[in-house]
Amino acid sequence: MQSFSSNGVSIAFMDSPSEQGRGEPILLIHGFASNHAVNWVDTGWVSTLNKAGYRVIALDNRGHGQSEKLYDPADYASQLMAADAVRLLDYLDIEDAHIMGYSMGARITAYFALQYPHRARTALLGGLGNHLINGVGLPLSIAEAMEVPSVDVLIDPMQRMFRSFAERTKSDLRALAACIRGSRQTMTPDEVAQIKTPVLISVGTKDDVAGSPHELADLFPNAEALDIPGRDHNLAVGDRVHKQGVLDFLAQFG
Repeated sequence: MQSFSSNGVSIAFMDSPSEQGRGEPILLIHGFASNHAVNWVDTGWVSTLNKAGYRVIALDNRGHGQSEKLYDPADYASQLMAADAVRLLDYLDIEDAHIMGYSMGARITAYFALQYPHRARTALLGGLGNHLINGVGLPLSIAEAMEVPSVDVLIDPMQRMFRSFAERTKSDLRALAACIRGSRQTMTPDEVAQIKTPVLISVGTKDDVAGSPHELADLFPNAEALDIPGRDHNLAVGDRVHKQGVLDFLAQFG
C-alpha cells in the first residue's frame, strides 16, 4: 500500500497495472465499513480488471482501512470523499479515469461525476439506485450499533450485520459511527440531470438497501441499469453478472 496527503488527511491506496502494461485507469471506491481489499481484491475485481487491460487504483476511504481515522461527522461528507478521490488522480498525474463505487462508494462516485465532470470517463454505481435522491444511505441506527459495547446486545438484524462486518474488517468503530452520521447527502433530480458522464447502475434484484436502478437511470441523460439476478446488497458486489456487465459497459469507451 502507498499513501498520500489529501488536504492534510492521509489516504492509503493501491495502484495495480494491467497485465499488458499500465492500461487505461479505473479508480475503485469501496463501501461503508469495508476497505479496498475486502471490496475489490477479495471479490476478484482487481484481477478481473487487470486481466481485461485496466490499470486499477483503489483507495481506502478516510476513516477506513489504512487511511486516517477522523471522528467529526463533518469530515465525512460525500463531497469531501469525492475530493479525496480526485486528489488521488492528481497525485498519480492521471487526467481522467473510469470511476467505480459500491454502495457508499457509489454515492461518492456520483458526487465525483457531478463535481469533476471532466475527470470521469464513466461513472459506475454499484449497490445504489434511486436512494441516491430519496434516501440517505444506511439508517442512523447503524452508527448506534458501532457504539454499543458488544454485538451481542443488538437485536436488529441490520445492526448486527454491519457491526459484525465492521469487526471482521477490523475497522475503527468510532470513525465508522462518525462516517454514517456525516455521509448522508442526497442529490436532487436536477443535479443528477447535470451529470452527462456515461453511467452504469448495477443493483441486485434482492437488494433492499439500494433502491431502484431503473428509476435512477431514467434521471440521468446517459445511463443504463443492470439487474444482478438473485443477489442482495452484499452478494451482488463480486457477482459474475456484475463483472461481465461492467466489462461490457467499459468496452464501449475503450
